[in-house]
Amino acid sequence: MLKEYCADRVVIVDQALKDAVAENGFPPVIYEAMRYSLLSGGKRLRPILLMAAAEAVGGKGDNYLDVACGLEMIHTYSLIHDDLPAMDNDDYRRGRLTNHKVYGEGMAVLAGDGLLTAAFEIMLGQPGVEPAVLLKVVREIAQAAGPGGMVGGQALDLASEGREVDADILRRMHEGKTGALFKAALRAGALLAGGSEAQVNNLTEYGEYFGLAFQITDDILDITGSQEVIGKPVGSDVKNQKATYVTMYGLEGANVMAREAVDRALTALKDFGPEADVLRELAMYLLTRNS
Repeated sequence: MLKEYCADRVVIVDQALKDAVAENGFPPVIYEAMRYSLLSGGKRLRPILLMAAAEAVGGKGDNYLDVACGLEMIHTYSLIHDDLPAMDNDDYRRGRLTNHKVYGEGMAVLAGDGLLTAAFEIMLGQPGVEPAVLLKVVREIAQAAGPGGMVGGQALDLASEGREVDADILRRMHEGKTGALFKAALRAGALLAGGSEAQVNNLTEYGEYFGLAFQITDDILDITGSQEVIGKPVGSDVKNQKATYVTMYGLEGANVMAREAVDRALTALKDFGPEADVLRELAMYLLTRNS
C-alpha cells in the first residue's frame, strides 16, 4: 500500500512543482538553477506527510498542493545551501552533481534564495482555505524553517563541528534541523483539513518522534549506506566531524533509539483508525529504509 501511495503522490507533487517554478521571468538562468535541484527527484516526504495528515483527519490531501509544494521548495533550498563548500561541501545529491558544481557557488546561493522566497508566494495562493487558517499554517512553516527551527538547528550543527556536545545539544540540533519541518508538514495537513485540537496534538507528537527516528536512521545510513543507493556521499558526518546519534551512542545504541522513536510515533496515532495507516507505514518504513 505505502509504495503505491507514495508513487502516486510523487507524480502529483512533481507536476505541481513544475508548474510552480515555470520560467516566467528574467534572467532565465535562475529558474534553470532552481528547477535543476527542485526537479531532480527525491521522495517528496514532506508533501506526502502533509497530504497523509490531511487524510488522517478526514480531508483530501491533494486539495492542499500549494502548501505541499512550498514545503518541498523550502526543503530543496536547504539542501542546496547545505551542500555548499562553506557548509557540508558535498559534490553529489540525489545521484548527480550538486547545484554549486553545475552553476557555481553564487548562483547556487541565489537558487536557494529564490526557492525559499517563492515558496511563501506559492503557499499564500492556496485556494479553498479560510484566510485565518492559511495564515496560521504559513506562519508555523516560517517558524519551522527559520532560526527557531531548521536554520537554528543547522547553525548548531555548524557550530558543533569538531567539538564534543552533550545529548541535549544533539537533540535540540536535530529537532530544529530535521524535525521542525516534518512536524510543520503534519500540523499543516491537519489544520488545513479542519482537524480537531486533539487530532492536531496527536499528529504533532507523531511528527516529533517521526523526525527523531528519521534523523537517527539518517545518521546510521551515513555509516552503513551506499552512495549508489543514497545518491550522495556517505561518511560526510565523519569527514566534517559532526555530532550524530551514532558518534554519541554507537551503531547499536542508535538502532535501539530509532526503534523506540518509531514505537512512540505509532503510539501517538492510537486514537486514529485506518485513515492513518499511511502514517503508520511511513514510520515503520524508517527502520528499513536504505536511502
